[in-house]
Amino acid sequence: MLHMRIKTPLLFILLICTSCLTAEESIVQVAEFSNNNINDWMKKEFDGITQYNLDRDERTTVLKAHSHRAASGLVKKIQIDLYQTPYINWRWKVNNPLFILNETEKEGDDYAARIYVVIDGGVLFWRTLALNYVWASNKAVNDLWTSPYTSNVKMIAIESGEPFKKQWRSEKRNVRTDLRKAFGREIRFIDAVAIMTDTDNSQQKATAYYGDIYFTSE
Repeated sequence: MLHMRIKTPLLFILLICTSCLTAEESIVQVAEFSNNNINDWMKKEFDGITQYNLDRDERTTVLKAHSHRAASGLVKKIQIDLYQTPYINWRWKVNNPLFILNETEKEGDDYAARIYVVIDGGVLFWRTLALNYVWASNKAVNDLWTSPYTSNVKMIAIESGEPFKKQWRSEKRNVRTDLRKAFGREIRFIDAVAIMTDTDNSQQKATAYYGDIYFTSE
């Protein structure tokens, strides 16, 4: 049995099913927080509870996350065909980036904001893969590294530190390309997307905001 403190997407395998939605449109909505919609997002607790709730910011509804020495996430089961819609798009804002951590060690595996894409290993759960797009505290933007918990999980720093704290940042990544770079092979489908703000290892506090998340063909 996996230890519940291990914060890797391998635990999300319990929430992934073979009847996930298949994405074939040129735009695939994953999170529609701006429409006050948090349906289909399931909670997953690792160590303590990060508070997630819809909130208003700049006249738009967004997801607010607040963590104090806690780690829990939200996951949505949805299958995305990366041959059709390889680009993930999202907005996020971090009020207080974490103090500098060694993110290659378990003690530093905390992020003020992160978004997972998960590839289901099926009954062979040990084959589950995940790529984390993170707001890092120490790593440079575009750094790629392996999770200190498992080689099946890779991290990419999209933002880092305080230069843009309290500012909304719009992001766009080619997931298909990033997965190929991270794992050295072509991956067509992802099976879930997850959000997490976590501070259990560092015992810090963090407040972050997430806007809508969607995939596009271009």
